[in-house]
Amino acid sequence: MAEDKLPARSEDFSEWYNQLVVRADLADYAPVRGCMVVKPYGWALWENICDWLDAEFKKTGHVNAAFPTLIPMSFFEKEKEHVEGFAPELAVVTHGGGAELEEKLAVRPTSETIIGHMYSKWVKSWRDLPLLIVQWGSVMRWELRTKLFLRTAEFYWHEGHTAHADEAEAKEEMYRILDIYEQFCYEQAAIPVLKGTKSETERFAGAQITTSIEAMMWDKRALQSGTSHYFGENFSKAFDIQFLNKDNQLTFAQTTSWAISSRIIGAMIMVHGDDKGLVLPPRLAPVQAVVVPIFKNDDEKAKVMDVADRLFAELKAANVRVKFDDRDNVSSGFKFNDWEMRGVPVRVEIGPKDVEKGTVALARRDKPGREGKVFVSQENIAQTVGALLDEVQAALLQRAVEYRDANIHNVQTYDQLKEVVQDGWAFAYWCESTECEKKVKEETKATTRNIPFDQPNEEGKCVVCGKASKRKVYFAKAY
Repeated sequence: MAEDKLPARSEDFSEWYNQLVVRADLADYAPVRGCMVVKPYGWALWENICDWLDAEFKKTGHVNAAFPTLIPMSFFEKEKEHVEGFAPELAVVTHGGGAELEEKLAVRPTSETIIGHMYSKWVKSWRDLPLLIVQWGSVMRWELRTKLFLRTAEFYWHEGHTAHADEAEAKEEMYRILDIYEQFCYEQAAIPVLKGTKSETERFAGAQITTSIEAMMWDKRALQSGTSHYFGENFSKAFDIQFLNKDNQLTFAQTTSWAISSRIIGAMIMVHGDDKGLVLPPRLAPVQAVVVPIFKNDDEKAKVMDVADRLFAELKAANVRVKFDDRDNVSSGFKFNDWEMRGVPVRVEIGPKDVEKGTVALARRDKPGREGKVFVSQENIAQTVGALLDEVQAALLQRAVEYRDANIHNVQTYDQLKEVVQDGWAFAYWCESTECEKKVKEETKATTRNIPFDQPNEEGKCVVCGKASKRKVYFAKAY
């Protein structure tokens, strides 16, 4: 029930999250272990995410296509690192139509292999490149420890797969997409992410370079929120993606892949949510404003509903995603709690006194209680609400930036690192050796998140072993 309180974030962050996803009507547990059912409210949020990204991809010349869910197992064996990376997570089909299959089929965990196979048929000349294709759908990875949106056996995403004539163009594609992901997180999700390169250990299976955006959650854990990979010729050689270049020489294509998944919804929950429920950024919220009429008797109802209907119509005409809560079987207080749980950015309250005064109360979700409530004229309500939505969007980003920056600490010694990563992020020089990275993980459970592109001009010493180091890295515990 909406009036029941969630567990406090500060007392049990994990249970707060688990309950909130279900009670805010985003998703539910499926009968298949580790899978989820995304409910209409959650899917509407995902659609808003997809719509923005799809539009940006199309601006840069990408097109959409669909590839099979089932992939021959032999495909995975063609790229050694790839099969080793995904073998533990594969779900495998052994029977179909009542008979054992001649070749086992994997339920796709990602599509590099099958798309590589098709690209080898389609790419013959430099004129066929670049090939810029995006697939939208779901994939399956047999996760042992699952959490709705953050880590489920089946999850939703887009996966971009591109083929290019040369290395420079392929790397430019990888960075271009990462920039789009950064823009999405800052401008739409109000999540301040950090761009950088993954370590060799954290690199995607089969990639030469993996870049990522990393976000800090409210519990100060890191969440990898999007990745973009450069494969070089790894998959081209495995799947024979060759073409005649401008000099009429046969050469291998350079390929990339990249993705943001439905775990970005989990990121928004954990970055912005509070003890009352979701707090959704207005640009992505399925419902940006809800009109709640308040009355005690039929006379008040008649007066209030007329005005509420008009305000609702004006907001809808201005393309505000608005809901009219005219339920008569629950109290106003219940409605307030219900919409707060769902994270609706602005609540439009209209009662008898508001009708008399020609005013309306606007309650912003990011500031619960009196602090976030203002009384405004009913005139130009769409313009007023639109401006308030922009304020909420900006405030959420600013709050998240300040929180992130306050919890990232420059550390010079290993003892400092061990202390900081228990409740924050450490930013330190690292020699980039696997040994030092492994030591930190074993002794603190923190991992390298990424090596940011922007680096200090001076050199330093590795925080673990003391050897000379040219680059700093973020260390943090992660989801």
